[in-house]
Order: sequence, then structure tokens, then C-alpha cells
Amino acid sequence: MQSIFADIVGLLGTALVVGSFFLLQLERLNPKQLTYNLMNLSGAILLLISLCINFNLASFVIELFWIGASVVGIVKYYKREPAVAQA
Repeated sequence: MQSIFADIVGLLGTALVVGSFFLLQLERLNPKQLTYNLMNLSGAILLLISLCINFNLASFVIELFWIGASVVGIVKYYKREPAVAQA
């Protein structure tokens, strides 16, 4: 049962990460938008949770980097000028 839960959580995370990239390619999202970075961050966290149950070192490491990159994007979003941050 725990493995099924991990798979569902991991699939939701994958959907968020891949979905944000797909929306970026369709020009529905801007990489500087908060939505894009939050989708990536949420997806990476969900994948990390699933990896705590079904561990894979390489995937775990890449998700840590993905979380770091998303946090950098979110911090940069909030440090921009207010008029620019709304774009």
C-alpha cells in the first residue's frame, strides 16, 4: 500500500514538472512567472517524497537541484520591481 501511495505522489510530481515545461514550450507560461516556479517546486517536492519510499540516489539528487533552481526563481521573482513582477 505504501508503494502505491509513493507511485501516485510521484506521478503527480511528474505531471507538475513535465506540465510546467510543456506549458512553457506552448508559451502559456513565462519562466519568470511565479506559477512556473511553483509548479516546478511542488513537482520536485512530490517526487522527493515518493523517492523517500522508493529510493533512487540519482533521482533524489536531481530533485534536490530542481528544488534549488525553483527556489532561486521564486526569490528572484520577489526581488524584482513590483511592476516587473506582475508581468
